[in-house]
Amino acid sequence: MAVPATAARPVRAARARPARHLDRVVPPYLYIAPFFLVFAVFGLFPLLYTGYVSLTGWRADVPGSEGRWVGLENYRKLLEDPFFRNALWNTLGIGVLATVPQLLFALGLAHLLNHRLRGRTLLRLGVLLPNVTSVAAVTLIFVQLFGRDFGLVNWVLGAFGVDRIDWQAGTLSSWAAIATIVTWRWTGYNALIYLAAMQSVPYELYEAAALDGASRWRQFRSITVPMLRPTILFTVIVSTIGALQLFGEPMLFSQQQDPTSGGSQHQFQTLALYSYSQFWGRFKYGYGAAVSWAMFLLIVVIVTVNLLAARRLKGVDAE
Repeated sequence: MAVPATAARPVRAARARPARHLDRVVPPYLYIAPFFLVFAVFGLFPLLYTGYVSLTGWRADVPGSEGRWVGLENYRKLLEDPFFRNALWNTLGIGVLATVPQLLFALGLAHLLNHRLRGRTLLRLGVLLPNVTSVAAVTLIFVQLFGRDFGLVNWVLGAFGVDRIDWQAGTLSSWAAIATIVTWRWTGYNALIYLAAMQSVPYELYEAAALDGASRWRQFRSITVPMLRPTILFTVIVSTIGALQLFGEPMLFSQQQDPTSGGSQHQFQTLALYSYSQFWGRFKYGYGAAVSWAMFLLIVVIVTVNLLAARRLKGVDAE
């Protein structure tokens, strides 16, 4: 017996509903699937595999040691390793010297570029040029500038009666030189981030403050900085992560036969350099992986502290 046309329509409509639902739900996941696939292959898997390797005694120069399970032994050795503590201290020291001035300069530069200036677009492009320059080229140029005998920096300091400084030999001097390279490369990048955030601040707030007699400095301190707090937190976290992963600048700054040594006394050897030296210099894959994971855990701890501090400040402001 034939089904009436009026009765068949609800059946077809009921069958079409799941198809329309899938058409709305499935495509967004398909669009973002390539990112998660690439992240899983090149990000998540190496991270997890490195964690597994850090729990083994794998040494490339010892046959059959690839699957030798040692548990947390490598991490116990880290706590007793003076070279690891030295690399950690160097990383934190260079990070502070590079991050704090970098973000302060970037904030001031963004505030300057936010005003109406002649050639403002050209200036905004110019501050980004150091960031797009090769780290190798930048570091090699700064190595010449910080040269002990013929460096331009020592020549300028000598004009003011300062004796020549062997920038690579001392701890603080090498930290300052490497921090200068990092600051020069990344100040413009952070300045453009701050500038983008400043342009989203309502201009009416500045007009009202000007009518109340607030100076430019008071407007910057009372309006700009509080409105930029989420952006400042973002740049602090990103710059902290970058400082803890510092590798190219200290390696190219070294003039030793082994560039991963970080100077003759390891005075500027960072955690990334130390991990690299354990992998490819001493072929201690398990121990090198433990150094890398310790660096990862340190990043997680510092970022968490920053987030908690920012949340507490936000709560204080709300009160």
